[in-house]
Amino acid sequence: MKTILVPIDFSDEAKYACKVAASIAKKTNSEIILLHMLDIPSASVDPMVAGNLSGGGQTIFYMKTIHKKFKDFKSLPFFDGLKVTDSVIFKKAFEGVIEESSKNNVGLIVMGSQGATGIKEMLVGSNTEKVVRQSDIPVLVIKQDIDNFNIKNMIFASDFGENSKKHFQKVIDFANLFEAKIHFLYINTIHNFEPTRDSKKKLNDFISDFNIDNYTVNIYNDTSIEEGILNYGKEINADVIAINTHGRSGLSQLFNESISKELANHALRPVVTFKI
Repeated sequence: MKTILVPIDFSDEAKYACKVAASIAKKTNSEIILLHMLDIPSASVDPMVAGNLSGGGQTIFYMKTIHKKFKDFKSLPFFDGLKVTDSVIFKKAFEGVIEESSKNNVGLIVMGSQGATGIKEMLVGSNTEKVVRQSDIPVLVIKQDIDNFNIKNMIFASDFGENSKKHFQKVIDFANLFEAKIHFLYINTIHNFEPTRDSKKKLNDFISDFNIDNYTVNIYNDTSIEEGILNYGKEINADVIAINTHGRSGLSQLFNESISKELANHALRPVVTFKI
């Protein structure tokens, strides 16, 4: 990983994402790109000259304000010692993130989220969800301020089908960056119940296809898939939850059950997604 992209809107959530990105960048000797999407009508941008704006005083004022915000943002102490560049593009937020990540050979996208009621609400129905659904690059979603971000225990929750194997090496590579233990997690619910012996065989067959030593295998019973993931994460105090996503449907197929309000805060732990 050489480049980390952080879409920012200069909010507190963006600052939380930047702090985590900075921590990872120091560990991996990576560069950080801060990306801001500006919703200015296309008539305000001269397509013949990159970055040339012709929208008059209002557009010039917007750009001056943004560059001032970038300057202040980049002076935050957790960026010390890192190479940090900034970019402003005139795109819809999720389109800009996807294009810039591809253009700059980004290895990880770190995004802040204001979601407050669980994994589904955090990632579905927002620009964050659209990025997660479209991105071929892992996306790490941060919801709160984290000092000294590190991963010792990472949950990988999945159905452990053949599709999940396609890019699982990316999950292993991400865990290896932090020398983290992977906790393989299958959630058994009344709606998708199967005997424990069948679940164990499925998980062990999945793992046998990869070279991995530092892991545990876990079958957890709960009332819904999401509650099981969040409750197990709380039990082991997981540092991050890793899940696969489908480009066609985002997370809506994996998380199709609601969670109770009292579980909302448990979803504050980071979530990293890998597209299959």
